[in-house]
Amino acid sequence: MEQVKRITSQLEDMIVTIAAPAKPYIPAIARFLLVVTFIEDSIRITFQWSDQLRYLEKYRGFYWGFSHFFLAFNILTMIIGSIMAITKKHTQYAVIGLFAVVISQTLGYDLLFDFKFFLRNLSLIGGLLMLLADAFHKRQTSFAGLPSVSEIDKSTYFQLAGRILLIFLFLSFVFAGELTLLRVISSIVGFIACTMVVVGFKAKLSAMFLVLFLSIFNVLINNWWSIHHAHPSRDFVKYDFFQTLSVMGGLMLLVSMGPGGLSVDEQKKML
Repeated sequence: MEQVKRITSQLEDMIVTIAAPAKPYIPAIARFLLVVTFIEDSIRITFQWSDQLRYLEKYRGFYWGFSHFFLAFNILTMIIGSIMAITKKHTQYAVIGLFAVVISQTLGYDLLFDFKFFLRNLSLIGGLLMLLADAFHKRQTSFAGLPSVSEIDKSTYFQLAGRILLIFLFLSFVFAGELTLLRVISSIVGFIACTMVVVGFKAKLSAMFLVLFLSIFNVLINNWWSIHHAHPSRDFVKYDFFQTLSVMGGLMLLVSMGPGGLSVDEQKKML
């Protein structure tokens, strides 16, 4: 056990040293990645406006007019919320708006019982909670002389909930696709990293590993650019690609902020 601790500590120190030049830019990159799926979705709906209206009215039974309002609400909320999140302006309202988009699209497109979509949406919500935790964390550090207990508690609990929900994207990977030796090995290693993220043990190292894992997985599996533009599955694969980027953004926020007070890492510091 001591040898394992020593190896993980050396590995963590090495990763921190390599990533040091990029450290100041990680929060900004994380915020952009977190909302990139909303930006892409708003652009896609705009360019597919007629097709989207036809689907909602013909297959989902939306009345004419309400379908227009539904799409316009989603487009505007995603664009405005994404800009607010990236620029760190009224982050709480941005998160509420983007969360409303996730719920409205789940119900509007009847995706509540799509297991893969459900797991991915849980991870996306986890990323939004990390964004909310980051907002409270920044406000807390801005007024270090006058700490607010309520804001500290909010940040801590949002970080815990975000950590738990973020790992559900990995579960969608485990349960999807053909069972191969490579998938089994990567699932076991990924499960260990996810468990470490949830309990907050070596959380930054584990989150870095998952970002690397998802980067490779996303390029190999969700390579939408290799699918013909007229193929019906192209939009679905493209959506998965950008949604995975958003979850990676949430994990990068975890790397930037740390796991929070309700974690093994934080409790070890207090001993």
